[in-house]
Amino acid sequence: MLKQILAASVFTLASSVIAQAGCGLSGGDVRILGNEFPAIQAVSQGAMECADDNVTVSANLTKEHRDLQVAAMTANPAEYSVAVVANSSIVPLMNDGLIRPLNELVEKYGDKLKKNQLITIDGKIMAVAFMANAQHLFYRSDILEQAGLEVPTSYEEVIAAAKTIKDKGLMEYPLAGTFKSGWNLGEEFVNMYTGTGADMFKPGSAEVAINNENGIKALNMLKELTSYMNPDFLTYDSNAASAEWEAGNVALMNMWGSRAGPISDDEGSTPEIVAATAFTAAPTLGGGSTPATTLWWDGFTIAANISDEDAEASFRAMMNGVDPSILTDETKGHAVWLIDGFEPGPTAQGVFATANAGAKPYPMLPFGGLLHSAAGAELADFLQGKESAEQALTDIEAAYTTAAKEAGFIK
Repeated sequence: MLKQILAASVFTLASSVIAQAGCGLSGGDVRILGNEFPAIQAVSQGAMECADDNVTVSANLTKEHRDLQVAAMTANPAEYSVAVVANSSIVPLMNDGLIRPLNELVEKYGDKLKKNQLITIDGKIMAVAFMANAQHLFYRSDILEQAGLEVPTSYEEVIAAAKTIKDKGLMEYPLAGTFKSGWNLGEEFVNMYTGTGADMFKPGSAEVAINNENGIKALNMLKELTSYMNPDFLTYDSNAASAEWEAGNVALMNMWGSRAGPISDDEGSTPEIVAATAFTAAPTLGGGSTPATTLWWDGFTIAANISDEDAEASFRAMMNGVDPSILTDETKGHAVWLIDGFEPGPTAQGVFATANAGAKPYPMLPFGGLLHSAAGAELADFLQGKESAEQALTDIEAAYTTAAKEAGFIK
């Protein structure tokens, strides 16, 4: 079940492209900032249908959205009226009071929303979720069959499978992952450490608790995985890893569920690769039972520093973007939609299997992003063999503690 998920390029769309009935709006300026992948493109396209002579709707969908959002929403008026966010990226916006509660707008215009779409914190609806996501195992069934292997369920089995595939000469670099230095690498660490079952922070505090045997276990597994990846693994984000998969160079990777649909379509690959591509739950680590990944939601928020007219127009445009009518034969495979009427197909199996196996939600902690950033910045030297796991953990701890003190989370 996905209830855990809701527990709590530059790509520009010009408003002149689609001009329909305006969704009944009399005015307003809608400016959307979000990540760049097909599901969010589909939602933004739906919002664009509200553009007319009285309402402007524009969107900037870019991989750099996290780096842009705080400064853009801090401006008064905010540069964007809508920020499409996830578990982690909503936190800095809430910390700085940059997004507004949506209770009144939901009451007026949110009659099609389900309760589990409402991200509610202290009684205030701060976001509307429209999809669930998680990194989980993608595998090539034909390559595993040629190698005489079963589908791996643990990272230890992933390593053993990669070794067999390489030893048999089937692939030179059978693994891929989103190990690009920065946010992606930080997420890989969070995922792997979560698989140990240990907490990343001392209970009831912002003090980090990763510099231990669980941290070493997580780092050593990350490094072992990279030994079966392309030597340029520190440059691989979701786009690069997906391209390697579609090119037929990879047999196993832990990848976002939102990429399952695009990887399974008839573009960019061959029918043989597409037919052999399959999905299952994220692997476990070290004999544990919790998948070494985190559950996510993606949704939209409305800026605080905009007029009420723009806020209403933005909410209603986004409601059009997440209307059940956007679920077409093409878009159904783009995500595990939380939209009413969605029936999961094969490309949603990995996310559902991961959730049902007990994966934990990505922590929505005010200081969580600081640890994520510290790991993403400090792990490259370790993965390149320039320092020990112990030193890498000490570096992460020091970088995080400095940032947490500067932010006032630690005295």
